[in-house]
Amino acid sequence: MLKSATMPRTTSDPFTPFPLTFVPDGIDPSSKESLDPLFLDLEERVLRSAAELEKWLLDWSELQALLNEHESKLSIDKDRRTDDKEREKRFLDFQATIAPFIKPRWQHLKKRYADSPFRAKLDKKRYEVFDRSVRNEIEIYREENVALETHDAELVVKYQQLSGGMTVTFEGEERTLPKMALFLEEQDAGLRERAWRAMTTRRLHDRHAIDGLYDHMVKLRDVMGRNAGFKNFRDYLFRVRGRFDYGPAECEAFHDAVEDLFVPLLRKIHETRRRDLKIKMLRPWDLAVDPSGARPLRPFKDVTSLVQGVRDIYHKISPDLAKLLEAIRDRGHLDLDSRKAKSPGAYCATLDVQRIPFIFQNAAGLQRDVMTLLHEAGHALHAIFSRGEPLVFYRSAPLEYCEVASMGMEAIGIKHIDVFYGKGDESERARHEYFRQIVDIFPWIATIDSFQHWVYLHPKHTHAERDAAWLAARKRFKGGEDWSGFDAEHASMWHKQMHPFCVPFYYIEYAFAQVGALQLWLNARKDRGAALQAYRRGLALGGSRPLPDLFKATGLKFGLDRKILKPLVRAVEKEL
Repeated sequence: MLKSATMPRTTSDPFTPFPLTFVPDGIDPSSKESLDPLFLDLEERVLRSAAELEKWLLDWSELQALLNEHESKLSIDKDRRTDDKEREKRFLDFQATIAPFIKPRWQHLKKRYADSPFRAKLDKKRYEVFDRSVRNEIEIYREENVALETHDAELVVKYQQLSGGMTVTFEGEERTLPKMALFLEEQDAGLRERAWRAMTTRRLHDRHAIDGLYDHMVKLRDVMGRNAGFKNFRDYLFRVRGRFDYGPAECEAFHDAVEDLFVPLLRKIHETRRRDLKIKMLRPWDLAVDPSGARPLRPFKDVTSLVQGVRDIYHKISPDLAKLLEAIRDRGHLDLDSRKAKSPGAYCATLDVQRIPFIFQNAAGLQRDVMTLLHEAGHALHAIFSRGEPLVFYRSAPLEYCEVASMGMEAIGIKHIDVFYGKGDESERARHEYFRQIVDIFPWIATIDSFQHWVYLHPKHTHAERDAAWLAARKRFKGGEDWSGFDAEHASMWHKQMHPFCVPFYYIEYAFAQVGALQLWLNARKDRGAALQAYRRGLALGGSRPLPDLFKATGLKFGLDRKILKPLVRAVEKEL
């Protein structure tokens, strides 16, 4: 019986290859003719026992890994150069030709597995999560949605092109918007305001185009949900994302808890900032500057020093973690600098055949860039610790837990931020900034999440109604900054958040994960060795257990209720 691995293979090379036994060498994943014989084998192979069913699952896993990796490579290439039409074409060709070809075939394999008389003879605990997932996907799959998903992917690319192409000429130089954020930390209030105005003016230039794209996305996605038998896209997406352990009601309760527990603390912090800056009103360009008058934190000058510094933090946490980051670097699987025509944002993708992570980022020299690399490297650790899992379906976990892997490294790593600044005030400022941003992130998650609930429960809304819904969410969850005179900028500020466009409803996961990360941080303060051991143990499970079990294996409680949130708010406030 196949068992989930508990640790990656112990060799000097953490990326020891796992040879393929079913997929032939040199196969072209973009060719239907190459793929068809493999699908036919899986569709027609005679299965006579539970052992043969398990071997069949391994072969399916290999083919799935091949296609996952190919799509990831195409997506990464596209994101690295959004102005390269050939890269865009290769990605879109895959979405338009291969994706519609393989999705019905995957569905056939799921049905074959679900109908197999030998499925009942497999280890029930081992296959519990896979069985649940397969049954769910069979129930919600609709062939008519395949073409709609392809169209949706094309709209996402258009949004990325618009966002990735945004630059401004400021202080005599063309700059990307991530690099413009440097000026928001300057003590010169006039400089901050000019930089903020330049950024928001640039975003407003594409406001109508982005709104139009989103209109099209909402309409398309609403049809997908109704095709699958749901009243709305929200309820459909909750099932697509496999949210078996919570639903919309828990999200709404979280919104209420954030309004009661985090928003008052955020407004208190903002009022203290306003007084320290000695200004009558706190404006949007006043939120990143150090209120004590200290110069902006500039932890590194280039990505080489960024990687070295994060590597040193990992070494202080555990030397073997530093070696894993070095191995990723040495493979050339880091693209970290911000540059023109590079897609915005940051992520860690896993190449599923090689079982090696790739980290993508837009670093501009900010303290948050350090935290971003700590974060994405945590995802990379997850991929490495679970790479010994035989089934690709179990080598990734639900996003609520995946983000514990990343946010957990932020929470533990911030203690060692002095590798960038040395001992002293700057390190203390960086730590304070980390905990302050935790207070920021919970209301922002609640804002984005509640807004998306409204959007898809009212799919026929007008632009004016959508603006009003966004501003209502902002009024409920925002801090103490004053946006008067900037109505258009305020109403469209959500455009900079890629999640509603690219991965709808993927944001509440960060709340679950931040709650888990804060628990991990508190556990590490009591016993770092035990906390790290539990962290490894949980990550090594990949996605082979239900969400509550993954949290439990890591020594954490799963949930977003007030009982869990309240002591965490108190602990963060104490740190501040």
